[in-house]
Amino acid sequence: MGKGNHLGEFEEIVLLAAARSEGHGAAIHAEILTATGRDVSIPSVYVTLTRLQKKGLVKARVDHAGHERGGRPRKIFDPSPAGIRALQAARVVHARLWDGLDFDPLRAGEDA
Repeated sequence: MGKGNHLGEFEEIVLLAAARSEGHGAAIHAEILTATGRDVSIPSVYVTLTRLQKKGLVKARVDHAGHERGGRPRKIFDPSPAGIRALQAARVVHARLWDGLDFDPLRAGEDA
């Protein structure tokens, strides 16, 4: 991943949430809220998805919904192969940085 393709923290969160959810804005927002407790704005999710799309890290497609949405289409965002590689690279970096610490990273917020 070159300098221009570095994932920022929120980009990484949005990309992971897109991978874990149905891929539309409201589902991604809900996944972020559930996983992080951060109630981010839906417009900030869409701005970030657009940026990720420009970087080639997500692909957008239109889902022509049925009766449950009154026939209104919605945009679905899926991680691209490059997006998956970016997430994998970020996870490797995180693992390297966490490795060897003298405290348990899974006990966040507890007294060390």
